Amino acid sequence: MITKFDSTYAGHIDLENVGYAGTPVNDRFYSNEKLATALHKAEVTAQALDRLGYNAFWMAEHHFQPEGTECIPNVLMMAFHLSHITKNIKLGCGFNITPMWHPLRLAEDYAMADILSKGRVIFGVGRGYHTREVETFGAPLLDQEANRELFEEQVDIIFKSFNNERFSHKGKHYTLPPEVPYRGYTLKDLTLVPRPVNLPVECWQPIQGGSPRALEFMAKHGIQGVIGGGSAEGGIVHKVMVDFQAANAKYGRDTQLGERLAIGFQFYIADSVEQGIKAAGKYYEENMKMFGELRLVKALSDEQIAAMRDPKLAVNTKLPRIEDAVKAGGFLTGTPADVIESLKKIEKAYPGLSRITVTLPLGTPLDVWMEQIERFSKEVMPAFGAGASVTLAAN
Repeated sequence: MITKFDSTYAGHIDLENVGYAGTPVNDRFYSNEKLATALHKAEVTAQALDRLGYNAFWMAEHHFQPEGTECIPNVLMMAFHLSHITKNIKLGCGFNITPMWHPLRLAEDYAMADILSKGRVIFGVGRGYHTREVETFGAPLLDQEANRELFEEQVDIIFKSFNNERFSHKGKHYTLPPEVPYRGYTLKDLTLVPRPVNLPVECWQPIQGGSPRALEFMAKHGIQGVIGGGSAEGGIVHKVMVDFQAANAKYGRDTQLGERLAIGFQFYIADSVEQGIKAAGKYYEENMKMFGELRLVKALSDEQIAAMRDPKLAVNTKLPRIEDAVKAGGFLTGTPADVIESLKKIEKAYPGLSRITVTLPLGTPLDVWMEQIERFSKEVMPAFGAGASVTLAAN
């Protein structure tokens, strides 16, 4: 049963001239002053979501994006800051890109955030998808096998450090501790200081393809999964639900279909489906320009990706449209009743699913963002026993 509603903000600034006919992503370059507004948007959004009864606010770690698309380089630092200017909402790391960290640095930083926020920061891990980011920090991404291998060893180390007072590790990439002399003895183990106090650590990871290897690894560590973006439109949702349930069963967890998972949707509430498509279409197209280029939309051809770089080519090329996403179920729009109906169908199909995360497409300006998350809270969430209207009634 759906009881929790989260929202996600990847850190985009307010963009102008959006859509396939608008400014190409690679032609955008903003001043530092403008790029820093993403941090202010995160503050305003977190405070609004807190007031409106959302469960968690998720942010994404990204680097080196003068195009203004994803501008929060340290979500742990941002989440800890937001814990001081909000009251109840949880702050989610969606996600810490583990290959760009030393695993023990990441573990230490999360432990501090867990303690000082009194458990309001949610941990998250991911492998990354921007070569400019991951490869710049000295980790592999073009070599996907090497990236996954490194990621898995890092996450193994992180959970060892969380769950054990003393730990050691010997693997391909890390020997921890190094066997060096220290205060008259040779190091044989380490202790993370401090460790998180809220154990076991709640951890989430994005699910794109849902490979057996990925789902088994998540189940081994008790990691929960978010199915979102193009995956929600790509027909893999049901398969992931079934395979994730089976993977958890191997580790002794008897779960309902959808349990320990969340589905992410883009949305836009309007007076009709047609009006929603018209109003949100240009933002959906800007979102597609950004993420399609990064091969996160599996069905795109090289020709389509090239066309999204050039407004002149885009006019004469068949490109993904918001209508397609609405039909596929990855984009929720129409009246509140339309959105509720779509979510009730999801709830019926997956009785263990308790969490939905909703967001607006990249490029949606702050004023529209605020109006939409308020409408969703007041006009959709109460149908599931959540949101601003329920909170006010309870008071």
